[in-house]
Amino acid sequence: MLQFLIRRTFGAALILLLISAFTFFMFFAIPQDPALLACGKNCTPDALAIIHKNLGLDSPVPVQYWNFLVGIFAGRDFAVGHCAAPCFGVSFANNQNVWDTILDRFPLTLSLTVGSLLVFLVVGLGTGLLAAKYRGTWLDKTFSSASLVISSMQIYFLGPLVLLALVYSTGWLEKPKYVPFSEDLGGWFMGLLIPWVVMATIFTANYTRMSRSSMIEQLQEEHVKAARAKGMSANFVFFRYAWRGSLIPIVTILGIDLSSLLAGGMVTELTFGLAGLGRLALKSVTDKDLPMLMGVMLISAALIIVFNLIVDALYAVIDPRVRLS
Repeated sequence: MLQFLIRRTFGAALILLLISAFTFFMFFAIPQDPALLACGKNCTPDALAIIHKNLGLDSPVPVQYWNFLVGIFAGRDFAVGHCAAPCFGVSFANNQNVWDTILDRFPLTLSLTVGSLLVFLVVGLGTGLLAAKYRGTWLDKTFSSASLVISSMQIYFLGPLVLLALVYSTGWLEKPKYVPFSEDLGGWFMGLLIPWVVMATIFTANYTRMSRSSMIEQLQEEHVKAARAKGMSANFVFFRYAWRGSLIPIVTILGIDLSSLLAGGMVTELTFGLAGLGRLALKSVTDKDLPMLMGVMLISAALIIVFNLIVDALYAVIDPRVRLS
C-alpha cells in the first residue's frame, strides 16, 4: 500500500506539472495582451509598461512559468505586496491574491461536490439493490423506468423546474444559497439541499441501473450459489457475498465520474447563482485572467487525482484479491 501511494503521488505531481505547463503556454498563444484588461479604456503605452512590470509580464514566457512554479513553494513579490506560499499569483483583473480567492470559494464547491456524491451513491445504490433483490416485480420496473427517464435530463433543465416548483410557486424551500458549515449547520444543509438533489439526480439514474445489473450478475456467480447451498439465509448471502462483489464495477465507474461531477458542479453553480470555483473559472476565462485560471485548474485537477487515489485504494478494501503493489 505504501509503495502504491508513493508511486501515485509522484504520478500525480507529474500530471499537475504537465497541466500547468500546457495551460500556461497555451494562454500566451492568445493574441490579446492580458495587461490590457487591467489597463482600462484610457490606456497609454507607459501605463501598459508599468502594468507589465507589476504583473511580471515583462519577462520571457519560460521565465514567467518558472517564477510561477517557484512562487507555489517559496512565495513571490509583486508590486501590490508579498505573496506567501503557496502563491498562485495575483489576479490580472482585480490584483487580488489568487490563493486567498480560491480558499474563499473552495468550501462551497467542496460542499456541493461531496454532498451530491453522497446523495447519488446512497439513493442510486439503494434503489439498484432493491430492484435487483425484487427483480421482475413492480418495484423493479418502477425504478428501472424512472432511471431511464431521469438519465435523459440535464442540470440546466431540471434545476429551473425544481426552483419553480419548490421555491417560487409553493415557497416550500428557500432559494439556494451558501452558508458556511461552521456558522449554521441547518442553514448550510437547507441552502444546498436543492442543488444536491438536482445534481445527484443526473448521476443517480446511472448508478441505479449499474448497481442493479451488477448485483444480478453477482447473484449468478458460483460462490454465491455455493453459499445458498450451504443453507445461509437469502439476506445474508445477498449482502455478505453478492453486494460486496457488485461494488467493483461501480467503484471503477465512480473514479471516471468524479471529473464529470466537478464539471456538473460548475453548471449547478451557474444554474443556482452560487459563487464557487466553477463560476470563478468561467470568469477567469472570459477575463483572460491567467493566474486565477491556473489556480482553479490546478486545484480542480488535484481534487480529481485525490478522489481517484481514494477510489483505487478502495479496491483493496472491497476485494482482498486485488493487490495494489
